[in-house]
Amino acid sequence: MLWKRKVYHSPHDMEWQNETKYKTTMKNITKLMSIALVAGLIVSCASTEQKTVQNEKIVTNPIDLNYRFQPNEESRREAADPVLEYFKGYYYMFASKSGGYWRSEDLAKWEYIPCTTIPTLEDYAPTILVYGDTLYFTASSGNTRIFKNAHPETDTWEEVDTKLTYRQHDPAFFKDDDGRVYLYWGCSDVDPIVGVEVDPTNGFCAIGEPESLIEHNGDKYGWEVPGKNNEEPRQGWNEGPCVLKHNGRYYLQYAAPGTQYRIYGDGNYVGDNPLGPFEYVEDNPFSFKPGGFIGGAGHGHTFKDKYGNYWHVASMTISVRHWFERRLGLFPVVVSDKYGMYALTTFADYPFYIPDRKVDFEKEDINMGWNLLSYKKKVSASSSLEGYDPELANDEQVETWWAAKTGNKGEWLQMDLGKPMEINAIQANFADHNFNVYAPHGPVVYQYYIEGSTDGKNWTRLIDEEKNEKDAPHKLHTLNTPAKMQYLRICNTKDMEGCFSLFDLRVFGQGGGKAPAVVTGFQASRGENDKRIYRFAWNPQEDVTGYILRWGTQKEKLTHSMVVYDNQYEAGYFNRDSEYYFSITAFNENGIGE
Repeated sequence: MLWKRKVYHSPHDMEWQNETKYKTTMKNITKLMSIALVAGLIVSCASTEQKTVQNEKIVTNPIDLNYRFQPNEESRREAADPVLEYFKGYYYMFASKSGGYWRSEDLAKWEYIPCTTIPTLEDYAPTILVYGDTLYFTASSGNTRIFKNAHPETDTWEEVDTKLTYRQHDPAFFKDDDGRVYLYWGCSDVDPIVGVEVDPTNGFCAIGEPESLIEHNGDKYGWEVPGKNNEEPRQGWNEGPCVLKHNGRYYLQYAAPGTQYRIYGDGNYVGDNPLGPFEYVEDNPFSFKPGGFIGGAGHGHTFKDKYGNYWHVASMTISVRHWFERRLGLFPVVVSDKYGMYALTTFADYPFYIPDRKVDFEKEDINMGWNLLSYKKKVSASSSLEGYDPELANDEQVETWWAAKTGNKGEWLQMDLGKPMEINAIQANFADHNFNVYAPHGPVVYQYYIEGSTDGKNWTRLIDEEKNEKDAPHKLHTLNTPAKMQYLRICNTKDMEGCFSLFDLRVFGQGGGKAPAVVTGFQASRGENDKRIYRFAWNPQEDVTGYILRWGTQKEKLTHSMVVYDNQYEAGYFNRDSEYYFSITAFNENGIGE
């Protein structure tokens, strides 16, 4: 089925002219997506069977960390601008405003290391460098201060006699294959991303003068324009550089347009030398997640794991209590000579597993194949504050949440799935409503249980966290044995400050019914006066959770996606001078449609 030309009119009678670039048929796109999903299911099942109890390798986004409450302003958790490197058998991850850093052996389980020996740790946008047998650290301190530690498992950092004199923000180290080291920086709505070679053996003094590498181009690239919908008439912030070398080419990454937006993403330029010249990659941004439960995939760091797989760790946004209320996300990355670099973000907030081998992410899906069962199902609660109703606990929006009237033991939220369904996992995302917590603080611990029922009268405990002592605000609970239940209830078992509250209680498994039919009536139209804007519409369907809108500049590989819950969508994050291909597919609790 080809998508036909159509003209749309906006509410302001602006004419929209359709582009004629929709030659990939729905049937072919759906077939490819179905193959990918089946492959993911087979791999996931095989992995869990082979490794018996591998629940700890199953994760989702946001990453479940002990996100620190900030020392001032609104009481809220924050971590952003992450950087991650593999060093002496561990992955070390640093993020802004975290009071320490994390390490992991497998990218699934993280150990927090409080840090007091780096005076600039509270500065934004850290970067780290593995050089020899030592790990180096710096952050956006303005006047560059660099610290080193050969044993970062302990808080024993020492300051380097730094000779780099340039003032910088959002720094990023890069070490080339020949051992030469470069420093990049940039965080501005005016100034460019710049870079310079530095000498680690001589206090990181600059070798030569900084080179201007990336200028602002919001007039051409819609995703660089700020605003919730890229609508503000000004330049966004180009920031957060990072460099990846692959097959002899240098990918200079940067973030735009602002960390407080769901449309915050990472793009890249490519060149043959670490200081350019660089050429814009047409299919930008390569890391982008405007939809789903939690959005944002910007100011990140692309790295290679110990098996040779590429990943991207990035900032995700809440930005309700404060602009900088943020979390971290981890996304698999494909780096293809044919299709460029792109992060797999479509269902990155659904459960997936961390592989312990080399994986071709372009061909093998690591998603567990579990569907979202909880979206807008009937909910009730022990109590609710005005404006924080129970229905906000399963609306797939991290920006809204349910809050009980108290934090007392016994507060609960109940969900009716409508019929018995097979449950594989439950993610409890706690909202910390009316908390009065500020750094420094000890672990903020939730204690609760989750029970299930087939009839709403007789209950079976599925998850027991009554003795929990870990700070885990985004805990994914994977059941050892799937449970077929219609009703679920989470109950608070600890008197606590503030209110017992949930961004969302998300349930994953199999609905046991039919996947949606083919989407009909799909139309994509382009703004006649602003070609950075597209508007989409299609016929609404019954028994649908949402739709996956995909696009790209190459018809055989649509590298971008957006989860939409309505039957229309408008976006302003496209390149002015690029031509695009699109597809649309429906999904529900039973799977992805044809």
